[in-house]
Amino acid sequence: MERFSLTESLLGPLGLLWTYSMLTVIIIMTMLLSIRLLLSRRKVGYFSMLVALAISLIQYGQLMAGAWASELSESQTFIAMSLKVLAFMMINIGIFQLYNPTRRRDRAVMIFFFLLTAAACYTYWLTPSWLESSEEHAKLLRPLGLDLYMFLLLFLSFLLVNPRIGQNGKFQAMLTFYFASHTLHMANLYMFDDKQPLLKLLEQALPFGFYIILFLFIFERIIEIMQAIYTSSITDGLTKLYNRKYFHNRLTAAVQQRLPVAVIFSDIDNFKKLNDTKGHHMGDQVLKQVAQIVKEEAEEAGICGRYGGEEMVVMVTDASVPADELAERIRARVEAETIVTVSMGHSKLKKGIGPDELVKQADEAMYKAKSSGKNKVVGFG
Repeated sequence: MERFSLTESLLGPLGLLWTYSMLTVIIIMTMLLSIRLLLSRRKVGYFSMLVALAISLIQYGQLMAGAWASELSESQTFIAMSLKVLAFMMINIGIFQLYNPTRRRDRAVMIFFFLLTAAACYTYWLTPSWLESSEEHAKLLRPLGLDLYMFLLLFLSFLLVNPRIGQNGKFQAMLTFYFASHTLHMANLYMFDDKQPLLKLLEQALPFGFYIILFLFIFERIIEIMQAIYTSSITDGLTKLYNRKYFHNRLTAAVQQRLPVAVIFSDIDNFKKLNDTKGHHMGDQVLKQVAQIVKEEAEEAGICGRYGGEEMVVMVTDASVPADELAERIRARVEAETIVTVSMGHSKLKKGIGPDELVKQADEAMYKAKSSGKNKVVGFG
């Protein structure tokens, strides 16, 4: 008897009001994140997401009004279902636009689905006369077109949106929660005349999973953007090595702590001639190839950066790795794997030397390598 009373309280007007109110809170929190991103990024995906969440708020507001009145009219049921379908479609559009530019073809597909959604909504009032054996039967069949259309949207979301976005795991989990909720809704409505309390309870609970994961999806997108901004502020856009400012800050910190560091300074030989004869595009390709070699060889021994133009530097922080041997490995790989060679100089930190002087010494050693034949490694001193 107590279990029955608990179920009744959860599925009664007050229980539904509580459920819809909690979902509304989650939706509002997600809206606040979307507004923050829209104001800072000005991207159409956040606007689409904001529209979708606003539609969801209106939908649940109407459901709350219906729960308070203990019953929804035919027109209210139609509006609630139409808003549900539209909100789901707009959420998918918003998520797609977060990771992809909206091209002309994509706009055409979106317009097509808006028209298809309008047609699906119109079927609510077009139950064939030969199926209307009674008024109650006709009432039951009216939402069938929209319910089946929702399954089509779920399938197309997996097929069209999922492969072209990030955070695929979260997106798939969202769709799984939505699919389970909608399946339970249809089973309860069309098989049990909406009279199975357990199915109804699960149907009401599963949207929490959908909207919580959507909130986490947007929140993680903020983290992704912050990480991308931070990474772009400390790295060179072309080579993906650390930029000169960040490299100098790291070197200064190491020198101040009197760590046994060394600096390797490299310069690509005849780089200006390469640009003049084969074009800047080839020059950029060579820069990226050399940077990748430097990064692969130096990643376990220290950090590397682009100092300017075709100059790249390495701060060797691992005292067990001789700077001359590391420089020679880089030089040999560049000669073997690219169409250019590099001249390299290296210098080790000594007492009384600052970071600028340490880099200057390595630069002078590199200049000696370049002026004495190129494609070689020279130590300072």
